[in-house]
Amino acid sequence: MRLRRAAFGSALFFLAAPGVVVGLVPWWITRWELLPASLLVRVLGGLLLAVALPVLVSAFLRFVRDGLGTPAPVAPTERLVVTGAYRYVRNPMYVAVIAAIVGQALLLGQTVLLYYAALVALLVVSFVRLYEEPVLRRQFGAEYESYRRSVPGWLPRLRPWNG
Repeated sequence: MRLRRAAFGSALFFLAAPGVVVGLVPWWITRWELLPASLLVRVLGGLLLAVALPVLVSAFLRFVRDGLGTPAPVAPTERLVVTGAYRYVRNPMYVAVIAAIVGQALLLGQTVLLYYAALVALLVVSFVRLYEEPVLRRQFGAEYESYRRSVPGWLPRLRPWNG
């Protein structure tokens, strides 16, 4: 897949997937209404968002630049992406999406978003286990298996993997 096409496809998928899951649905649920919460809780939520969103954007960019493809299953990467945040955790996009939703919950004082984050986490973990991992095994074989054994799926390593 050519770089320009991968960038365009990734941008569209960014709007369609995390844009909806992290942006539109939380807005529908909360209308961004601030409910009572302590300053500490709001600050923690803001910090979580400040970390999660750049990780999410960076992960998308890695798919374009390093993988020559998109995160969308219909236009996958040509190469296994194991750079950037992928050196610490296999699923940085999903971790960042869930963290962003939790960050919004804390920032807005909206506990309903914590339930939504749990639902998203359940759906994402199921998707990864039932679809993504088998597809990556078939597409990248031993390279993916080595990566999978070395890099955790959900809780980041403390030191980057240098596989």
